[in-house]
Amino acid sequence: MKVPVKLGLFGLGLAALYIASFATAGAVVPSHSAAAWAQSTEEHVMDSNDTQPAVSVQGLSMEQDGFLLGEISSPGMAGQEGTLAFTISDAKGTPVTDFEDSHEKKLHLIVVRTDGTEFRHVHPTLDALGVWSLPWKWNAAGSYRVYADIVPAATGQNITLTRTVQAAGEFAPATPALISAADTVDGYNVDLTGTLSASEQGLLTVSVSRDGESVTTLEPYLGAYGHLVALREGDLAYLHVHPEGEEPRRGAVSGPDVTFMTEAPTPGRYLLYLDFQVDGQVHTAQFVLTATGPATSAHPGEPAENSGH
Repeated sequence: MKVPVKLGLFGLGLAALYIASFATAGAVVPSHSAAAWAQSTEEHVMDSNDTQPAVSVQGLSMEQDGFLLGEISSPGMAGQEGTLAFTISDAKGTPVTDFEDSHEKKLHLIVVRTDGTEFRHVHPTLDALGVWSLPWKWNAAGSYRVYADIVPAATGQNITLTRTVQAAGEFAPATPALISAADTVDGYNVDLTGTLSASEQGLLTVSVSRDGESVTTLEPYLGAYGHLVALREGDLAYLHVHPEGEEPRRGAVSGPDVTFMTEAPTPGRYLLYLDFQVDGQVHTAQFVLTATGPATSAHPGEPAENSGH
């Protein structure tokens, strides 16, 4: 994805574990909405009765700007080996084959179960007929949201298309996660500091350590020292954020801190996923934050909370 200096954490820009559907087997979150989410806070929607810019959201629809994410084929049951495949068509119904590179890939595919578990960030291949595909197996039964993050060459604009896919089998919903700005993954301790706000832009800083020592060997992964994906509670609106600063040089290392500029469109809870790479291995840390902000901007009656960090 293009490195945005300031990105609205619309749906900070992955799946809060608290949506009501998490508690029921096979619950499905709607795959379309009236609003499409813009790439960054530079692309605000201005309300005619309000002088303040509004952060719009994306990743809520299978169609945006005339591009349509087609039906997704995949193994029908958890545990089965198979292929996940789909096409992206233009307004004429023709499969699109011309995409710009965005952070070293033509398409970033984000997959997450609607209870926030089973997160994957992968990169399928495109054939001459416009079919994207990759080997696939669902590790657990349930409803999944699949996000295709692309830059069609015809427009040069980043868009995110989404659909819901079902994997049959015995479904056991995950216990909703508590608010947390720390995670341990593969022996790495990852801490997140800063406040997520729905009323102003702010910095979130990730710090990586291991065995009590700061990790200063973070490697560029897909053109950045970290990739932050977030979903908003309730509708799983999507945002993919990259660190502040210039794209790192190949072979360079950094750490222990990686900083992201964020802004949430509404108060409420957000589930965040951070991809980072050390010694050629990609690791994914997960956090749950509450965005502060005016109580009237979303979730009426819910008091504004501070993330506590």
